[in-house]
Amino acid sequence: MSTPNARRPPLPSLTGLRFLAALLVFFFHMTLFDSPIPPNDPVNPFADQGLAEGLEWFFSKAGYLGVSFFFVLSGFVLTWSSVDGEPMRSFWRRRVLKIFPNHVVVFLAAMALFAGTTTPVSDWLANLFLLHSFSPDPTVYVNVNPPAWTLCSELLFYLLFPLIIRPVRRIADNRLWFWAAVMVAGMVAVQVVNLTLIPDTPKSPITPVSTTQFWFGYIFPLPRLFEFVLGMILARAVIRNRVPRIGLLPAALSVPVGYAAALALPFAFGFVVATIIPVALVILAWATADVENRPTVLRGRTAVWLGEISFGFYLCQGVVIFYGRTLLPTGPFDTPTAVAVTAALFIATLLAGWFLFTCVERPVMRRWARPRRTPVRVPAAEPVKETT
Repeated sequence: MSTPNARRPPLPSLTGLRFLAALLVFFFHMTLFDSPIPPNDPVNPFADQGLAEGLEWFFSKAGYLGVSFFFVLSGFVLTWSSVDGEPMRSFWRRRVLKIFPNHVVVFLAAMALFAGTTTPVSDWLANLFLLHSFSPDPTVYVNVNPPAWTLCSELLFYLLFPLIIRPVRRIADNRLWFWAAVMVAGMVAVQVVNLTLIPDTPKSPITPVSTTQFWFGYIFPLPRLFEFVLGMILARAVIRNRVPRIGLLPAALSVPVGYAAALALPFAFGFVVATIIPVALVILAWATADVENRPTVLRGRTAVWLGEISFGFYLCQGVVIFYGRTLLPTGPFDTPTAVAVTAALFIATLLAGWFLFTCVERPVMRRWARPRRTPVRVPAAEPVKETT
């Protein structure tokens, strides 16, 4: 068993999986009929109505699955890499530097390109400081750069992690799975409350639930803590060698099963509940494969590189897809052209993500993520007196 401060092996497969999750979000955004930015023009480029509607339906839960994966993985990775006794200030310093520089760069780009003329000062200030998803107003929580709403949840996770990790570390080994089940039950309870106690009017123009139900069940940061803490508990289970052997193939096959359930169940249960078990199985299976140094297709150099730029790839989608789509000729297009448009926007998003990682995220983390060590001054040696 690992000791609390043991140096744990890297988990390259989980890094590779990050890009697949970001790719799910890309296809979710790319197949939307209504852009979240004014004037809310269609994004989906396909003229074939049946194909366009089919793609929107098929990818309608992909974004929810990708975001849930990110939240669980965040709790897992932070716990995996945590060290007993690390000062809160050092932890918060690294995490703030991880998200805010990228966020600010994309925020400024969005404001300059399209959001500055349509977003009131009070709304964009909340976005800048990553407080906007605490508002149930849809004009606030998706303003400026729509994907940035998830950073509000991540910031909350980071602020609370040094406090939550202490009781999580004290969970007895034989109680880890009990508390994991409690987190899943909490996710179910959130949606039960959402559908029974949260007002079901006014109806959302793009979902079957009300705008307030969509916010409470999906956008509001506090309920998303269940996923984050579940990830922390899963990491503890791997650290303490309390995970049964999970094959990579069965874990992978559980994803389409959960996804089919998300499409079939009442809408709100597709946010998190339907796919949370597959998300947990995938993270556990690939993490244990990395710990045991078993080969996986996601630990290669290309997969890891894609995982490293996945944060930027995700964050740039609001600018590249929603704004970039407005720069293209008025569509929709025939199928070959629509496929080319999708490919072009994918490449543009990938390049933008690479730019953020290379020119913003990595330099900032290397320069400021850890406090600079003060050089130790060595007193000058006393001159040696000659003796006779």
